[in-house]
Amino acid sequence: MEKVFVDTDIVLDLLSNREPFYSHSAQLFSEADKGKIRIHVSSLTFSNLNYILSRQYSVDQARKKLLKFKTLVTVLSVTDKVIELALSSDFKDFEDGLQYFTAIENNLKTLLTRNLKDYKTADITVMTAEQFLKGK
Repeated sequence: MEKVFVDTDIVLDLLSNREPFYSHSAQLFSEADKGKIRIHVSSLTFSNLNYILSRQYSVDQARKKLLKFKTLVTVLSVTDKVIELALSSDFKDFEDGLQYFTAIENNLKTLLTRNLKDYKTADITVMTAEQFLKGK
């Protein structure tokens, strides 16, 4: 089974029904629900999502969405080493560095994001959900 790391922006597309990106994120997570791929996210993703969703929905609604979403993914820790790597990296966006190095430290070879420009120097495959799905 193929394993991929998914950045917060793609998850937010799904949980907030953000158009025009929702359909690709929904299809991606449907593949995970069917057991065709395994999606990994960082623990940071849940913190970011809770903050953003709690501004769009009630706290209870946001938590219910996150609980349901949690069944679709494997959550990876943001470790001391990941933080050190991100702080020492050339990533302008610290959060992107945390996501990238979480994927690297867990031997994941594909990172899905909508912010391709932020990962120009990546040593792993970085693509959008749409590009990933077209390759399947």
